Amino acid sequence: MTTLFAPLRAAASRDAAVAVTTTPASGFLTIGGTTYIDPGGGSYPIDHRVDGCATLVVNDTDRLITILTERNHHPPSPGPGHAPPPALVLAPGERTETRTGDSVHVD
Repeated sequence: MTTLFAPLRAAASRDAAVAVTTTPASGFLTIGGTTYIDPGGGSYPIDHRVDGCATLVVNDTDRLITILTERNHHPPSPGPGHAPPPALVLAPGERTETRTGDSVHVD
């Protein structure tokens, strides 16, 4: 019995190892002077200007994007006034200028 089912068991384990991938966002993500075409899921860095001017973020994709700061990734410190700033979420077609944020996450 074991010998007969060994090929079937091997085929089932090969099928289970196939990774499921998601399709990239369709459209353009612009961060400052950089435009990404059909960005995949993940994070894209925000390079802030030395002169302190705001960085333009444009979501011309079909997905939500989130502007994250380092503090959004870690639990807040104990004590009053130490809550992390809320993450800024942009719907498709929205744009904003920001002086904060470390990265843009494509959902």
